[in-house]
Amino acid sequence: MNVLFAAPEDAWGGILHRFRAALPDVTFTAGGLNPGSLAGYEVVIPTMSRIDARLLQTADRLQLIQQIGAGLEGVDLDAAKQQGIAVANVPTDVSGNADSVAEMVIYFMLALMRRTAEHTEQRHRMQLGVPVGRSLMGATVGIVGFGAIGKAVSRRLSGFGVRQVAIKATPDAALASEYGLGWLGSLADLPRLLEESDLVVLTLPDSEQTHHLFDASRFRQMKSGSYLINVGRGGLVERNALHAALSEGLLAGAALDVFWQEPPDPDDPIFALNLLTSPHVAGLSDRSVEGIMRGAAENIQRLLAGDALSHRRV
Repeated sequence: MNVLFAAPEDAWGGILHRFRAALPDVTFTAGGLNPGSLAGYEVVIPTMSRIDARLLQTADRLQLIQQIGAGLEGVDLDAAKQQGIAVANVPTDVSGNADSVAEMVIYFMLALMRRTAEHTEQRHRMQLGVPVGRSLMGATVGIVGFGAIGKAVSRRLSGFGVRQVAIKATPDAALASEYGLGWLGSLADLPRLLEESDLVVLTLPDSEQTHHLFDASRFRQMKSGSYLINVGRGGLVERNALHAALSEGLLAGAALDVFWQEPPDPDDPIFALNLLTSPHVAGLSDRSVEGIMRGAAENIQRLLAGDALSHRRV
């Protein structure tokens, strides 16, 4: 069986090496989708690559599109279904990905509020006692997207003495009570969440409904001096609007694990502002990489054996 890993050899924490060790009888080929053909492959692992209808027409033996995370927004599910190609992912709450992302969110919150980006400079100046940060205790945290990642963030916040409010596609009073939320609303309640929250955490996918959800008008709705953390998808935030919000002081700071283009331009002037970043690694830890690989490898084994696939979406 031939599997295309649509990313560089050492991408995503070297996960491809783990696949080869777990499936020694399977041939894995790494690289992008140039010149743009899926011919000769039974399985494709898309990672960040788009699998559209045109590309699927080049497939001559493709049986499975197996994502190594949860995100399938880059895959044309309708086209795959029409061609009888199965599509599966590894849900974040199964792999450990959600837990890893939630840990990064807590790091971002503390780093922003305690102004850790300034600490090295103050040490070089031999100054003690500055900068004075803000306490997370007593803050209101708004979680936009209360799926597996949002819930994992909420669980970790439970010991910090914060008030939590959240947005979910379908509000659920029992879920709000279970997690001790102040309230759980729908996307229509986003303005209320922004007005109340000292920190806003985005865990949403990028869809037609959520693309550029945070534009100039949305930033104006946010509480003055608040912080934005995006660990969802880069397309949720309009880059120019974020730059303006940081430059004009509408936001006290922001933290991003995902960007408007990936990888982003390292010389982009936005990175000179109060912006913490990580290179799309929030979901990558030793535990999550192992969990993601195991889930995807098991599905490839199921395909080989003719068994039903796990977490099949199409």
